[in-house]
Amino acid sequence: MKKEWELIYTAYGQLDASMIVDFLSAHGVEATAMQESLGSTYGLTVGPLGESRIYVTADQKKAAIELLEAMERGEFELPDDQDSTSPSED
Repeated sequence: MKKEWELIYTAYGQLDASMIVDFLSAHGVEATAMQESLGSTYGLTVGPLGESRIYVTADQKKAAIELLEAMERGEFELPDDQDSTSPSED
């Protein structure tokens, strides 16, 4: 059976798109990103050639949108007193 993919988000640049795909994947949502080859080749991050579109499978669209909305509200940010790169002090 062929998967049906749906556009859910437009990122600007390959790096932003990769981070969003990784974020969704970490939460169990199958996602992929596509960008015009010219924009990808030159590393563009603005304008139509800099757009990178995020697609998810149709059956996971609702969950993906909810995750992205929560991310945009800041629900996945670390508190100011936590630094994810520092080892914890015991």
